[in-house]
Amino acid sequence: MGRLSFTANISLDGYINDANGSIDWGSISDEVHQFFNDLERQNGIYLYGRRLYETMAVWEDLPPTSPVMDQYGEIWRDADKIVFSSTLPEVSTARTTLERAFFPDYVAELKRSSSENITIGGPTLAAQAFDLIDDLHLVLHPVVLGGGTKFFPSATARFALADSRVFGNGVVHLHYRKDS
Repeated sequence: MGRLSFTANISLDGYINDANGSIDWGSISDEVHQFFNDLERQNGIYLYGRRLYETMAVWEDLPPTSPVMDQYGEIWRDADKIVFSSTLPEVSTARTTLERAFFPDYVAELKRSSSENITIGGPTLAAQAFDLIDDLHLVLHPVVLGGGTKFFPSATARFALADSRVFGNGVVHLHYRKDS
């Protein structure tokens, strides 16, 4: 059975993007990017909504830039992706399936039937499957945005700290596992 995780870069005040929707405020050093590579390598299936899929699709054919970014591109291309969208006409990347509607039961069955770990991207989609999430990975950046999209959905659950790491640029990773 696969585990379902929700990972995001977040500001000190809990936002994943700023009031204009930009995600360019983070401190993604090579050290932090390598950490993401190692974390994402554990997942074989990525669940996306349309907006995040369109953002991530650049990894399909991004020209070589740096070893750490090139490695992430390989990891992303090797994973299966499922995009949930009623408005996306078609997917533009390999190993990608388009589903027209999102159902938590679909994700529950995917967890039960898969030997792969699964990551769900974006707080809107994650909120719909929040009860199924096993692991939260908060990558906390030393910036206050004052508005944007909140990381946490409107839900209640208890998690226990499983691991933490402080990076040289002041970014902190907090890994929480759902209490049983």
